[in-house]
Amino acid sequence: MQNVQQANGFYKLNWLQRIGFGSGDLAQNLIYQTISMYLLFFYTNVYGLDSDVAAYMFLVVRLIDLLWDPLVGTFVDKHTPKLGKYRAYLVFGGVPLTAFAILCFWNGFHGSLVYAYVTYVGMSMCYTLINVPYGALNASLTRDTNEITILTSVRMFMANTGGLAVASGVPLLVAFLSPDGMTNTAASADAWFVTMAAYSIVAFLLLVFCFSQCRERVVMDSSEAADVKVADLWMEFVHNRPLRVIALFFITAFAMMSVGNSAGSYYMVYNVHAPEYMALFMGLGSVPAYIFMPLVPLIKKTVGKKNMFYIFLSIAIVGMAVLYAVSMVDALKDQIWLIMVAQFVKSTGVIVATGYMWALVPEVISYGEWKSGKRIAGIVNALTGLFFKAGMALGGVVPGLVLAYVGFDGGNATSQTPFAEQGILWLVCVIPAILLILAMLIISRYELDDDVIDKINAEVEARSKQSK
Repeated sequence: MQNVQQANGFYKLNWLQRIGFGSGDLAQNLIYQTISMYLLFFYTNVYGLDSDVAAYMFLVVRLIDLLWDPLVGTFVDKHTPKLGKYRAYLVFGGVPLTAFAILCFWNGFHGSLVYAYVTYVGMSMCYTLINVPYGALNASLTRDTNEITILTSVRMFMANTGGLAVASGVPLLVAFLSPDGMTNTAASADAWFVTMAAYSIVAFLLLVFCFSQCRERVVMDSSEAADVKVADLWMEFVHNRPLRVIALFFITAFAMMSVGNSAGSYYMVYNVHAPEYMALFMGLGSVPAYIFMPLVPLIKKTVGKKNMFYIFLSIAIVGMAVLYAVSMVDALKDQIWLIMVAQFVKSTGVIVATGYMWALVPEVISYGEWKSGKRIAGIVNALTGLFFKAGMALGGVVPGLVLAYVGFDGGNATSQTPFAEQGILWLVCVIPAILLILAMLIISRYELDDDVIDKINAEVEARSKQSK
């Protein structure tokens, strides 16, 4: 029976293959989480850019992605390199990504907006060259929904390992290497550069390992691939309702994550006045993954897909409410343990909900194949990449604009005005909580439960057998 299922595309993978696939997301997180969490902080406190200038740059880069990502998705679907339809790009794109990521944290052209644009745009374009085919790689490994759930759990477990290494490791390493022991002064510039170089090189080695362990098995026929065009992106979006639902969910979820992550370092330095606890606070954003992500298949089986989203998004909102309350009460501000507990609760909800949403992408790919007859995984992942980056754009633009509005002074290494501190608190708690409430309303419209998607996959495979 298992051999029959595997012949029909319902492949089972061994643990080395699952870990190999997950290492790709670990690699990407070592780079992109560093960008998400610390690049704005680096720009305003070390590199010498004003917060509003940095915010507009983040927006411009995302607008460039609107043109670039669909081109990459179409190219990936149309072509099949000798090293693999999707996995080949892990190596081809990994080399320039490593270089641009390191250069983003180089202070050689202190305060130069042109240099910041060139390196950040280059990094973002190279990231797309990896992220789009990597996302499509998931859907090409198997159609089995249980296997995809396991793959997603492994992937998110390893992604959060990368997140933890970044959240806690980066500030610790920068402070250790910095001559003044600080992370938010011009003197720490070389420490940021060396830290990013180390993380980026490790990331590239992990991409090579991912390449070595993955094989594409469920892909469109080469004759169909020749007909893929950029217009398919729009057609897929119009005709694939579940894709539109997860588009909005991705945007709100990643905006929530990015806003909160980018503000966390400011919060610990200027609101809590405890930069020495920054690594612990940021690290708690990833720690719950080690407890809850291995339990996701059981949790989903017990409460169902949608209920799992509702439960953990609500947990995240509760954590944000507690963090806000603690930060507003003078008698509690010095209770670091309360802040850390609230951060852990918030992160538990965020990690499970946003981690599992990647399992929805192969589902909407199969739904699109069922509707149109084309398994355009690259284009769908280019679309989800756009949604992801749209959320990240908000995460870069909103903090910069809020900080500018409240009069944040990037040259002050120790304190800010009460209004500036309140603005930072909005970014850490209030705005992310509003986005989570919106995310719950959006995911309530998702219609592909496991029974439906299993039936769709079976029909697609039966249709494929009849055409051969």
